[in-house]
Amino acid sequence: QVQLVESGGGLVQAGGSLRLACAASGHTFSLLGVGWFRQAPGKEREFVAAISIGVSTHYADSVKGRFAISRDNSKNTVVLQMNSLRPEDTAVYYCAAQPTFHLTWLPTHDYDYTYWGQGTQVTVSS
Repeated sequence: QVQLVESGGGLVQAGGSLRLACAASGHTFSLLGVGWFRQAPGKEREFVAAISIGVSTHYADSVKGRFAISRDNSKNTVVLQMNSLRPEDTAVYYCAAQPTFHLTWLPTHDYDYTYWGQGTQVTVSS
Protein backbone atom coordinates (compact mmCIF):
# COMPACT_ATOMS: atom_id res chain seq x y z
CA GLN A 1 0.00 0.00 0.00
CA VAL A 2 1.39 3.35 -1.06
CA GLN A 3 0.98 6.31 1.27
CA LEU A 4 1.36 9.85 -0.06
CA VAL A 5 1.64 13.00 2.02
CA GLU A 6 1.63 16.45 0.43
CA SER A 7 3.11 19.53 2.05
CA GLY A 8 3.99 23.09 1.17
CA GLY A 9 0.65 24.67 0.36
CA GLY A 10 -0.36 28.07 1.63
CA LEU A 11 -1.36 31.62 0.78
CA VAL A 12 0.74 33.65 -1.64
CA GLN A 13 0.29 36.82 -3.65
CA ALA A 14 0.02 36.74 -7.40
CA GLY A 15 3.45 36.49 -8.97
CA GLY A 16 4.84 34.63 -6.00
CA SER A 17 6.13 31.08 -5.64
CA LEU A 18 5.36 27.95 -3.67
CA ARG A 19 7.06 24.59 -3.46
CA LEU A 20 4.88 21.54 -2.96
CA ALA A 21 6.35 18.23 -1.88
CA CYS A 22 4.90 14.73 -2.06
CA ALA A 23 6.48 12.16 0.23
CA ALA A 24 5.79 8.52 -0.58
CA SER A 25 6.13 5.33 1.42
CA GLY A 26 5.06 1.72 1.09
CA HIS A 27 6.59 1.00 -2.31
CA THR A 28 9.88 1.20 -4.14
CA PHE A 29 9.79 4.90 -4.90
CA SER A 30 11.90 4.67 -8.03
CA LEU A 31 9.14 2.53 -9.59
CA LEU A 32 6.34 5.01 -8.98
CA GLY A 33 5.04 7.26 -11.70
CA VAL A 34 3.84 10.43 -9.98
CA GLY A 35 1.43 13.13 -11.00
CA TRP A 36 0.04 16.33 -9.56
CA PHE A 37 -3.59 17.29 -9.99
CA ARG A 38 -5.64 20.17 -8.68
CA GLN A 39 -9.28 20.91 -7.98
CA ALA A 40 -10.71 24.38 -7.63
CA PRO A 41 -14.10 24.99 -5.97
CA GLY A 42 -16.93 24.04 -8.27
CA LYS A 43 -14.61 22.58 -10.88
CA GLU A 44 -13.46 19.12 -11.83
CA ARG A 45 -10.06 17.84 -10.85
CA GLU A 46 -7.49 18.59 -13.54
CA PHE A 47 -4.04 17.40 -14.45
CA VAL A 48 -1.11 19.67 -13.62
CA ALA A 49 2.15 17.76 -14.12
CA ALA A 50 3.63 14.28 -14.18
CA ILE A 51 7.05 12.70 -13.87
CA SER A 52 7.94 9.20 -15.00
CA ILE A 53 10.31 6.74 -13.40
CA GLY A 54 12.68 7.61 -16.23
CA VAL A 55 12.42 11.29 -15.19
CA SER A 56 10.48 12.37 -18.24
CA THR A 57 8.06 15.18 -17.49
CA HIS A 58 4.80 16.52 -18.88
CA TYR A 59 2.80 19.62 -18.02
CA ALA A 60 -0.64 21.01 -18.57
CA ASP A 61 -0.56 23.93 -20.99
CA SER A 62 -1.85 26.25 -18.28
CA VAL A 63 1.27 25.75 -16.13
CA LYS A 64 3.95 25.12 -18.74
CA GLY A 65 6.89 27.46 -18.23
CA ARG A 66 5.79 28.36 -14.70
CA PHE A 67 5.77 25.03 -12.85
CA ALA A 68 8.50 22.42 -12.63
CA ILE A 69 8.20 18.86 -11.37
CA SER A 70 11.19 16.89 -10.13
CA ARG A 71 11.91 13.79 -8.10
CA ASP A 72 14.53 12.76 -5.57
CA ASN A 73 14.55 8.99 -5.29
CA SER A 74 16.98 9.13 -2.36
CA LYS A 75 14.35 11.06 -0.36
CA ASN A 76 11.25 9.33 -1.78
CA THR A 77 9.93 12.76 -2.71
CA VAL A 78 8.49 14.53 -5.72
CA VAL A 79 8.54 18.32 -5.75
CA LEU A 80 6.32 20.71 -7.68
CA GLN A 81 7.94 24.13 -7.88
CA MET A 82 5.33 26.72 -8.73
CA ASN A 83 6.44 30.15 -9.92
CA SER A 84 4.61 33.20 -11.28
CA LEU A 85 1.46 32.07 -9.52
CA ARG A 86 -1.88 33.43 -10.63
CA PRO A 87 -5.24 33.62 -8.84
CA GLU A 88 -6.54 30.94 -11.19
CA ASP A 89 -3.96 28.54 -9.74
CA THR A 90 -5.95 28.56 -6.49
CA ALA A 91 -7.02 24.99 -5.76
CA VAL A 92 -6.43 21.94 -3.62
CA TYR A 93 -3.38 20.20 -5.05
CA TYR A 94 -3.19 16.41 -4.96
CA CYS A 95 -0.26 14.07 -5.46
CA ALA A 96 -1.00 10.76 -7.16
CA ALA A 97 1.15 7.70 -7.76
CA GLN A 98 1.04 4.50 -9.74
CA PRO A 99 3.52 1.61 -9.69
CA THR A 100 4.99 0.99 -13.13
CA PHE A 101 7.95 -0.42 -15.01
CA HIS A 102 7.50 1.88 -18.01
CA LEU A 103 10.27 4.45 -18.10
CA THR A 104 8.36 7.06 -20.08
CA TRP A 105 4.82 6.49 -18.77
CA LEU A 106 3.28 9.91 -18.19
CA PRO A 107 -0.46 9.60 -17.67
CA THR A 108 -2.58 12.71 -17.48
CA HIS A 109 -5.88 11.19 -16.38
CA ASP A 110 -6.77 10.72 -12.74
CA TYR A 111 -8.11 7.22 -13.41
CA ASP A 112 -4.56 6.11 -14.32
CA TYR A 113 -3.45 6.55 -10.71
CA THR A 114 -4.34 4.21 -7.86
CA TYR A 115 -2.88 6.08 -4.89
CA TRP A 116 -3.69 9.61 -3.80
CA GLY A 117 -2.66 11.99 -1.08
CA GLN A 118 -5.05 14.05 1.03
CA GLY A 119 -4.30 17.28 -0.78
CA THR A 120 -2.84 20.63 0.17
CA GLN A 121 -4.53 24.01 -0.29
CA VAL A 122 -2.91 26.63 -2.49
CA THR A 123 -4.46 30.09 -2.46
CA VAL A 124 -3.18 32.88 -4.70
CA SER A 125 -4.45 36.35 -3.92
CA SER A 126 -4.69 39.08 -6.54
